[in-house]
Formats: sequence, structure tokens, C-alpha cells
Amino acid sequence: MTAVDPQAAATSLIAQLDSMRDNAAGLQADRKAGSGGDFSAVFRQYIDQVNSVQQQATALAADFESGARDVQLLDVMVSLQKSRIAFEALTQVRNRFLSAYQEIMNMQV
Repeated sequence: MTAVDPQAAATSLIAQLDSMRDNAAGLQADRKAGSGGDFSAVFRQYIDQVNSVQQQATALAADFESGARDVQLLDVMVSLQKSRIAFEALTQVRNRFLSAYQEIMNMQV
């Protein structure tokens, strides 16, 4: 079993977070420019991203369980946590959207 370099793992995680931040900033810039899609298109894209993260985490866990030497437990745990957090964020967005929809529907005109 090879030792896990915490510095390299932290650097990799920071790079992934920076990439996610840049992607989010790009979505905000598109929205401000008026060229962004409607909410359903943005939400569908986010659902696809969450699904991709979950599939990657599942594949990595399966590789680890099958004994692949190039897969570390730390990588599996981080991947599974990212998957869980992405799903929880998706659920929160859905809940907030439904709450706003119900509030709008209950408004008197």
C-alpha cells in the first residue's frame, strides 16, 4: 500500500474547488449577459453534473472493492463525500424552488 501525500491531495482538492468556482462564475456571467438559458435548462445541467459525480464515486468505490492497486481509500472517501454534498445541494435547490413555487401559487391576485 502506498502512502497518501496529504499535500498533493489538498492541492488537488483546491484545484477542483477553483474549477467549480470558475464554472459557477461563468454561469453567472452568462446569466447577466442575457444569453443564459431558463431555469429548467440550468437545473437539468446541474442534475447531469450531480449524476456524473455520483457515477464516478460509485465506479471508484467498485474499483477499490475489487482490489485495484491504483485506487486509495482516501480517494474513495473524498469522492463519496463530494457525491453526497452535491446531492444534498441539489435537494436543497429543489426544496427552495418548490417552496417559492408554492408561495407564488398561494398569492392572491
